[in-house]
Amino acid sequence: MKSLFYAACIALGALFLAANNPAFAEAQTKKVCIDVKKDGKDVIDPKTGKPKQTCKEVKVHQKLEGTKVPEKK
Repeated sequence: MKSLFYAACIALGALFLAANNPAFAEAQTKKVCIDVKKDGKDVIDPKTGKPKQTCKEVKVHQKLEGTKVPEKK
């Protein structure tokens, strides 16, 4: 019975630590659009008269803070 209790505590503790870790946080995304070019010129959309664009969803990575590495002399 004790071993089952200890195993449950370890599993719940590991789950709690993993859920609160900022490195495993869900990534944020942003939309990035780039103009379509053909032969070095922008392709114009005939309906709107504006340059045609291709858009993609890109993950935004956040830098994690750390300690500074000491310099060697």
